[in-house]
Amino acid sequence: MKKYYALALLFTALTTIIISCSKSDDEQYIEVSPVRVDLTQVPYAKLSDYNFFDGPMKNQKPALDVLIYEPASALFTDYAHKKRFVWMPKGTKATYDGDGKTLILPVGSAIIKNFYYDNVQNVTPVGSTRIIETRIMIRKATGWIFAEYVWNAAQTEAYLDMAGSNTTVEWKDENNIVRVVDNYRIPSEQQCITCHKFNELPIPIGIKPQNLNHNYTYTSGSKNQLAKWIEVGYLENNLPSTITSTVDYNDTSKSLDLRVRSYLDINCAHCHQTNSHCDYRPMRFAFNETTNLANMGVCVDTQDMADFPPALSKIVNPANINRSMLHYRLNTDNESFRMPLLGRTEIHTEGVALIEQWINSLSPCP
Repeated sequence: MKKYYALALLFTALTTIIISCSKSDDEQYIEVSPVRVDLTQVPYAKLSDYNFFDGPMKNQKPALDVLIYEPASALFTDYAHKKRFVWMPKGTKATYDGDGKTLILPVGSAIIKNFYYDNVQNVTPVGSTRIIETRIMIRKATGWIFAEYVWNAAQTEAYLDMAGSNTTVEWKDENNIVRVVDNYRIPSEQQCITCHKFNELPIPIGIKPQNLNHNYTYTSGSKNQLAKWIEVGYLENNLPSTITSTVDYNDTSKSLDLRVRSYLDINCAHCHQTNSHCDYRPMRFAFNETTNLANMGVCVDTQDMADFPPALSKIVNPANINRSMLHYRLNTDNESFRMPLLGRTEIHTEGVALIEQWINSLSPCP
């Protein structure tokens, strides 16, 4: 009996050790993000060096801790689709600095944006997706830097290229109509700075609370994006109870005023604000400033624009698109006159139609 009792005690002890070891292993196991952003080495020569994506990069499946996001309204870039992601070092968080101000991201953070077209015709195989470029902004201790990556034809890799270039894209749109962008512009570093410049320093554009305060459908379900950032530990939980927010300018259930202000905010405000590239012009297109129609150019005289048709006497002439400078510059692809200066070579037909509708709805100037 003593022999069996001793064996039983030994078995119990061994079982306890095994269970204890297994529990300890489970408790110590923490899944680590594969992302690598070494601030002493970036920008890397290849996009794959960051490990932002799981599996083939062309599938755009974010790796662990890489969070997808989408602003309420999107900047128009020659009808390119975009997928945007953010990554932050473990244990760091962004901070809120106002509804219309860029979230303050911690040192080491990266913002990733892929530009692509679906159903492309001038590729092999015909009808596949073509990712053209990936733009990255990385927060160093000294401020933000840019890293521009151009994808190869095989869609297996993207390479650092800050010089800028152009490419041709032929694709079928949602109506099965073949469309062509002859000179899609991949920006140079200086062109990136032109649009992202504030107080002579580069900053992100889209990651403002006003742009993220709406639901996005994640793999786990639909959730407010700011709440999602807080949930994953990417944002301090100190937001105000209400945030004045932009809307999707394509959403016809929203008021025409909100849609136009949201469109101008995302497409124009980064340059047309104080201490930015177009500071010298009278327009102020930030969402929180366009409650004042004068900031949108309504009934404001044009100045120092001798090369334009003389009929364009006002930036926005109510109920008269043919006498409105804003409409003229949005409705041309002439590089000398078009607005925005950078970011597009094609006319945004739907955006122009929205502006036309708005101008025609305005009351005459006093």
